[in-house]
Amino acid sequence: MMKQRGSILSVFTLTLAAVLGAALLTNLGGETTEAGSDAEFSGAGRVVIRDASMVLTMDPGLGEGPLGALADADVVLEGTKIKQVGKDLDAGTAKVVDGRGKIVLPGFVDLHNHLWQSLIRGCAADKELIGWLGKCVIPLYRAPVTDADAYAGTKLAAADVVSTGITTVTDWSHAFNTDFAKGGLRALGESKLRFLYSYNGTTDPALQNEIRRVKREVIDPNPLARLQIGTHPSTGNFPSVEASEKLARELGVSLNVHLLESKADLTAGQMDALRRANALHPGLVANHVIQTTDADLDELAAAEVSVAHNPLSNMRLASGVIRLPEMKKRNMKVGLGLDGGTNDTSDMFNVMRAAVGLQRATTTDPAVYPTTADVLRMATLGGAEALGMDKEIGSLTPGKRADLQLVDAQAVNFAPKVDWVNQLVFNTQPANVSWVFVDGRALKREGRVVGIDTAKVVADAQLAADRVKKLLPQ
Repeated sequence: MMKQRGSILSVFTLTLAAVLGAALLTNLGGETTEAGSDAEFSGAGRVVIRDASMVLTMDPGLGEGPLGALADADVVLEGTKIKQVGKDLDAGTAKVVDGRGKIVLPGFVDLHNHLWQSLIRGCAADKELIGWLGKCVIPLYRAPVTDADAYAGTKLAAADVVSTGITTVTDWSHAFNTDFAKGGLRALGESKLRFLYSYNGTTDPALQNEIRRVKREVIDPNPLARLQIGTHPSTGNFPSVEASEKLARELGVSLNVHLLESKADLTAGQMDALRRANALHPGLVANHVIQTTDADLDELAAAEVSVAHNPLSNMRLASGVIRLPEMKKRNMKVGLGLDGGTNDTSDMFNVMRAAVGLQRATTTDPAVYPTTADVLRMATLGGAEALGMDKEIGSLTPGKRADLQLVDAQAVNFAPKVDWVNQLVFNTQPANVSWVFVDGRALKREGRVVGIDTAKVVADAQLAADRVKKLLPQ
């Protein structure tokens, strides 16, 4: 009996020693993620991404080449900001994320989206722009869409964009009514994404006052949020264009417009409307910009207008091919966007592939702009520059906001290592994104979007989609 008790005591002693030893090693090397909860990656304290196989900083001053690449490096986050990037960094007792076999790069900047349109995925897939709008969007301006509809669609789309490595999203809302806008804003706030909300403006004084209230009470108190004023420029819609530009100036925010997207826009007097409203100036964000002449591009470049390129949407709607090489020659700021329901996916990797492929297919030149390195920059720092936010986000420069992603380079669709820059564009899928941080908070952890009841989000979106479908022409 004594012998058995002595054996049990020995096992207990060895177990206790192992636990204490593990705890000591943990304190020496930083706490590992396996023992932690999601709350431990909430944007407070210090986190180190240790021994990342590659870090693409997008800052040539930090690493090699135009993307500022570093091999086998660490990234230290301090609260909401990037503290250090380099090799063998001392991070003290920081929470540790294992970067081995991972690529670290800035989070993607989605320059143009309509998040509520997750509710109309697949709608009118055989229509061009005008036909699609007539079938899937325009009827809702006269329909009783609700706060709950906007909330459900935006909640679903926000979780989706996080899963693909997007950390900043520009949500151009049609704002069919003020309650609809409130629902979308509520979901965006809950998402913890960095976002810009483009509120569709009109000449209605009541709506303008509501936009002022939204900026004051919803946008300004949220450090992750910014406001834009959206409008559709045309000579027929000129009063709203002028009113929207004036309101944007009053509030100190940018105007965000759909411009020269399809051939139908060529007869709408879009450029003339922007000229008359004195809206062609730095800060203006123009989406699509496909049906352009050299004179149009010269004028837009001289005014320092930023462009959101949405290649998958443009292909789906048969809108045409943007003149990216000509924009590059004019040093125009161009980023990438998803464009909501005419993309049917929130996959920024697909968008990058399409941006490269469209130019190669139409020019039969594999060296044409953009290269894979070019589109990676467009999806990160380029988008930040287009929004005037490049001092805050878009690269892993110390002092900027801690918006970044980790991509698993050991997955079967990605491995083996050949040329990781090319593989990021041509091989990566959203499932390869293992971690996503916004302002130091982990929104995706070890392949799982955190804080989301996926089944409920999908079920709520289905109910909303069913309601919306009944409001559309059958």
